[in-house]
Amino acid sequence: MKTYPELRQLIDQRLDMIEYFVEAKSLYSPIEYILSLKAKRIRPVLLLMAHQLFSENLKKAISPAIGIEIFHNFTLLHDDIMDNASVRRGYKTVHEKWNNNTAILSGDAMLIESYKHIIAVDNKILKDVLTIYNNAAIQVCIGQKCDMDYENKKIVTISEYIKMIEYKTAVLIAASMQIGGLIAGADSKTQEHLFEFGKNIGIAFQLKDDLLDVFGDKNVFGKELGGDIKSNKKTYLYLKALEIADDKIVKILKKYYSTSLSDSNQKKINNVKEIFLSLNIIDHTNILIKNYHDLAMEHLEHIDAKDKDNFYEFSNKLLDRIN
Repeated sequence: MKTYPELRQLIDQRLDMIEYFVEAKSLYSPIEYILSLKAKRIRPVLLLMAHQLFSENLKKAISPAIGIEIFHNFTLLHDDIMDNASVRRGYKTVHEKWNNNTAILSGDAMLIESYKHIIAVDNKILKDVLTIYNNAAIQVCIGQKCDMDYENKKIVTISEYIKMIEYKTAVLIAASMQIGGLIAGADSKTQEHLFEFGKNIGIAFQLKDDLLDVFGDKNVFGKELGGDIKSNKKTYLYLKALEIADDKIVKILKKYYSTSLSDSNQKKINNVKEIFLSLNIIDHTNILIKNYHDLAMEHLEHIDAKDKDNFYEFSNKLLDRIN
């Protein structure tokens, strides 16, 4: 059974082998660029990990895994435009390196490329694979739209936020797990546990990402810190702060999150960060991360497979990750 690093290397190698239309270099160069950047490859690796719980022959699963990774990176191209992000994985975002129109069109091409890889499965399960994939893909879009809408919505509840990150981040991880099991012949009940493991670990992952956006190390995290504060994203950190702060602090926070500052962005980030620290938001967030981690572990326990060490190792590292 291959380990996470071995599977990640396999994904990287297969991504490097993709052949693009040479006569459309200006369209495909941004795709090669984003796929070449150092990445965790969480979704395709989890698909392969789920598959090898029941079959060590990865040939049937590698192409859908590549399709999932291409789709994920397609969403990043468009998300970075919407978020006006300048850095991705420590490098310039595609729209910064090229321009918005190129990033949009190259992203569109990536979506099509993803389907070319997703459909490379046995015809007997093609419909089921596409159903899982399409459901996840549309939920990612719904999650992104909610994320954008919440920036201007005055009242966002914690439950609404959790549902948003479930759609935007977690469902694609969950779908990757289910597709991996499906291709390997796992029964429907096992597929359900795989999906639920992926969903809950995905929510925990995004909450950790939110935490690192404020309190991470820029050199390790690979993105500019404070981006969520800068763009007034109502993450769990902000929503929990509103829930437990006194009226004075609530008023200050709401004022910060109702303004779009330019010259004073760093001051805004620093002041909000100090408020979060004073309210022990790091501890509150880590508790919620642990709760979703525990839910994921419950579903993993119900999966009847001999060697689940890769999943235990991955899940535990998530709690301690610094990037």
